[in-house]
Amino acid sequence: MSEELIRENPETPEGLEPEPAEEPIKQRKNGLYPGVSDELAENMKSGWADTELHDLRPIAQAEHTAARRAALSARFPGERLVIPAGNLKTRSNDTEYAFRASVEYAYLTGGRPNESTDGVLVLEPADFADGTSGHEATIYLLPRSDRENGEFWLDGQGELWVGRRHSLTEAETLYGIPASDVRELPARLREATGSVRVVRGYDAGIEAALTDKVTAERDEELRVFLSEARLVKDEFEIGELQKACDSTARGFEDVVRVLDKAEATSERYIEGTFFLRARVDGNDIGYGSICAAGPHATTLHWVRNDGAVRSGELLLLDAGVETHTYYTADVTRTLPINGRYNELQRKIYDAVYEAQEAGIAAVKPGAKYLDFHEAAQRVLAEKLVEWGLVEGPVERVLELGLQRRWTLHGTGHMLGMDVHDCAAARRETYADGVLEPGMCLTVEPGLYFQADDLTVPEEYRGIGVRIEDDILVTADGNKNLSAALPRRADDVEAWMAELKG
Repeated sequence: MSEELIRENPETPEGLEPEPAEEPIKQRKNGLYPGVSDELAENMKSGWADTELHDLRPIAQAEHTAARRAALSARFPGERLVIPAGNLKTRSNDTEYAFRASVEYAYLTGGRPNESTDGVLVLEPADFADGTSGHEATIYLLPRSDRENGEFWLDGQGELWVGRRHSLTEAETLYGIPASDVRELPARLREATGSVRVVRGYDAGIEAALTDKVTAERDEELRVFLSEARLVKDEFEIGELQKACDSTARGFEDVVRVLDKAEATSERYIEGTFFLRARVDGNDIGYGSICAAGPHATTLHWVRNDGAVRSGELLLLDAGVETHTYYTADVTRTLPINGRYNELQRKIYDAVYEAQEAGIAAVKPGAKYLDFHEAAQRVLAEKLVEWGLVEGPVERVLELGLQRRWTLHGTGHMLGMDVHDCAAARRETYADGVLEPGMCLTVEPGLYFQADDLTVPEEYRGIGVRIEDDILVTADGNKNLSAALPRRADDVEAWMAELKG
């Protein structure tokens, strides 16, 4: 990575601090910054071609985001609503993590990963000529870098350093929302009157401008509404989730093809292989990939991925591709590293498969959300009693939750722009709610026998199995969006043999 030009001068601070949002770059000695001559500064102002884009079309989800904003407007009439995208976060010294806009902002605007840094959506109460009232939306963004004052080449976030961003006119075309300079927004918010709500936790500067105008309770109501709004996916969202699942299936195929290389190195080879697919097909991975070989499969969130990959053991791969619009898959397969399950591995795997089948069958409109969890847990409890690992009867085991020593976690969760989507939704609309067409959730039962668990026979210890698929609730039942990946043990073995050639 190149260092910025101004660091050639020892007087220059190690990193250019961002200027206050509403202020231009401050003038310093030698015209602009130390180490920059007046002649060079003048030279850099001119000789640049006009690069305005005139053939842009609205983003694919523009109609859907407009409908989402309309629903938000109807829920909070007469109130100013502020939804920030967020700011860059420092990784180390003067380098930042890759930017990902807040889910709330992306859901309401369709804002793209590389176009939304510091962005804010504001819905202003408005009365319209036809006598109705509602909101007028404005998307506040950073405009093109200013070449007259040198921002584009002297500021660490100028376009010369991080790449071109859309002009405000271009943004209006893309998102179908009037666009303004975000550097002017804090002052406007400080002057604003009337009721205001803001989505907290993403932009401290915006929150500071609203300090005396908002309350935590009212802001939480806004966050909860936007979380619950995502429970039912629209047509565009379902298409993006299918894309994510299809790309994820290709990523799993990539991994199977290189298992011999992973055996020669470590779980990191698996992690890197899947990450390549995520970056080629989409925006990123949807969450830290779990590439758990051997006894690591019994650790639910094993993301260190630094262990050995050994023939004869199992690989629990839990990974998902995130699309460019932030929708992620979440899929798990437990694979025999040498391509064949041994007798005990298959027995445990088949039990988890049977539990998943029962869970998927319970996913249908009108069912209680928790029905699929209870169906899967019952099957696993029955198997544990059958194997003599816990004393029955099954009803006693379920009543006391004794199976949880080996099942550990819930059987699934909502899925969407967050891998654990809709997390701020109220319990009565989520965990205690009823399934509706358009909801998408994971079904992922598992059995995990810890390496140090003395309550099970020695041969069980260190074996972990989970099978996870992404299930869409349809009008007449469900659809497995990740069905491209085999689940039955025989089918998994045949699939692996074909991929390995």
